[in-house]
Amino acid sequence: MPILRSGPTSRGYRLPTTIAAPLDDADTALRRELYFFTLYRLLEAAMLVLVLFGPVADLIGPPRHDLLARVVAVSYFVFAAALFALGRRGELRTQALAGVAVDLVAGILAIHAIPAAGAGIALMLMFNVGAAALLLPARFGLSVSVAAALALVGEHVWSMVVDDSGRLLAEPIMFAIGFLAIATLTSVLGRQMRSSYELAERRGAETAHLVEVNELIIRRLRTGVLLVDGDNRVRLANEAATLLLGDAGDGHRDLGVAIPELARRLAAWRQDGKADESPLQIAPDQPEVVPRFTRLLAGSEQTLIFLDDTSLVSRRAESMTLATLGRFSASLAHEIRNPLAAINYAVQLLEESDDIPTADRRLLEIVRQQGARMNGIVENVLGLARRETAKPEYVELVALARHFVDDYRAGHPLENDSLRSTASKPQIATLIDPRQLHQILTVLVHNALTYGRLPGEPAQVTLNVHVDEHQQPVIDVIDRGPGIPERVAQQLFRPFFTTSGHGTGLGLYIARELCRANQATLDFIPLPGGGSCFRVRMTATAARPEREDERRPVAARSRR
Repeated sequence: MPILRSGPTSRGYRLPTTIAAPLDDADTALRRELYFFTLYRLLEAAMLVLVLFGPVADLIGPPRHDLLARVVAVSYFVFAAALFALGRRGELRTQALAGVAVDLVAGILAIHAIPAAGAGIALMLMFNVGAAALLLPARFGLSVSVAAALALVGEHVWSMVVDDSGRLLAEPIMFAIGFLAIATLTSVLGRQMRSSYELAERRGAETAHLVEVNELIIRRLRTGVLLVDGDNRVRLANEAATLLLGDAGDGHRDLGVAIPELARRLAAWRQDGKADESPLQIAPDQPEVVPRFTRLLAGSEQTLIFLDDTSLVSRRAESMTLATLGRFSASLAHEIRNPLAAINYAVQLLEESDDIPTADRRLLEIVRQQGARMNGIVENVLGLARRETAKPEYVELVALARHFVDDYRAGHPLENDSLRSTASKPQIATLIDPRQLHQILTVLVHNALTYGRLPGEPAQVTLNVHVDEHQQPVIDVIDRGPGIPERVAQQLFRPFFTTSGHGTGLGLYIARELCRANQATLDFIPLPGGGSCFRVRMTATAARPEREDERRPVAARSRR
């Protein structure tokens, strides 16, 4: 059975640590029965010695073979004492077989030497046969009973032939049948005991595993958990609670000393059942927590206190708000799309008219530019809302980067700017959706060409394909611009965050979400010598030969 003990933590509180007491196998578990079996054998030997050497010797009459009886009694007592002393050592099967063999030999010889005590000795041997069948596997137990029955019948025949005994044959036959019956019964019981021990061992191991899993879950909960007894002493605390307690928990097991306000709220809850769930500042350098109370068991004085970090609650609320806002934005963008298309079409028609004065054409150009920007925002929001599930394929990244650079140059005149690709190996394979990777690189390269330039100088953007120290494929989009301040870098991937008056703040957010959908990561890496690096780290995989339909450029397939 698993044993729960307390393990120390860094601040003096103790967490439950599961120590599973190892369950021995079935044979080891039966050693207690073996001990009683050897004790019974010693009692048998002592009674045989008492019958021959004690005051009751005259009650059964003189032995048929006095010397044989005395030698058997003394030898059997010595063997019984030795087996009793060794009962806790050695293999169970060997000890049981050796013991029952000694029992049968000594018992049969004693029956032959002392015919008057034969029935009593045979009756005591019945327990020995049954115990052996209980401790040994079924085939061994039944073999012992058969050997005992044959030995008893053989001794009777021997006595009739050699010593002309007048005993009836029915008596040994009845004892032989009893040996077989008791061995069969105890063998079944032994098999059931072994099955029960094995089942208990499996269940114990499963229970210990479940307890360990439960302990790990509680230990790793992001919600702080305290167990407080009726005297307001903290009995248990998980890691989150220990971190939240901070200096308030150092060296204190009394909740009233460590956190007086929490102890006051606990007392009020115990009195009227109403909990004050307003935020509580445990220490100046710790976040606010919201305490919740519940009894460990009905009628128990022990109380579980859950300390919810308000910052985590706020982040969860922010995530829910963002998800709701995303759905609302997608719906709103869909409604805006149609009138926006009509506006853009009307502007195009006005620009073709000869009746528009030159001064007003500048206004039309502003309307067209802002309409195009608004259309870009709508497309980004819709793309984020209806993003397709990733369909990963085996992709050779070096070739993909080269074709991407060629396609981007063809579709976006760079003028004085430069865009190139480099690689550390001739081929680097990964598993990713090529269309979504193309979209990710488009966002990163567009940002690098737009913002990654020094004033008055052309942009220099490089796609570097290589393998990191963990043998994971990586694509770095590097520019030689002024870099990104740290306070801005911390918010780069937040939706709708932008430092440009013409940006939407969705490009990098969508790129990171696409990376996550492909089990990849997107991170910003500041460069010491100036400039910025956006790193896409993908899953490592072995390259495979391309089929005929895969030999055309990867970039071409990604635009299908």
